[in-house]
Amino acid sequence: MVAVDEISGSVVDECIRIHRELGPGLLESVYETVLEAALRRRGLEVARQVPIDIDYAGLSIPAAFRVDLLVEGVLIVEVKSVERLSNLHAKQLLTYLRLTDRQVGLLLNFSGETMKEGIRRVVNNHSR
Repeated sequence: MVAVDEISGSVVDECIRIHRELGPGLLESVYETVLEAALRRRGLEVARQVPIDIDYAGLSIPAAFRVDLLVEGVLIVEVKSVERLSNLHAKQLLTYLRLTDRQVGLLLNFSGETMKEGIRRVVNNHSR
């Protein structure tokens, strides 16, 4: 199994490459699709639009939400194409990490002038 930091590095490298070639302003779904293909080309296991169930107070709710990309089963990647990332985006990703019991996620916004300003790493320190 590849370490999550190495996986994150590969994702960031591909995001920078994609942003340089395609530029900002496309739909999130376009960046998500291209990023998935680029990561697969690198030999990484990538699942797209992964449905996540929620268990709450004795209720089981299937496919309550979807994560954009799940890389190597450990890294959640949320793709955005918005003017500016907000704290709400980071909170959403943190909640996804908590509900899936994963530790690390990347929040990626492709709409900036450079990709560097659109990358946030989110870490879940919560344990059930």
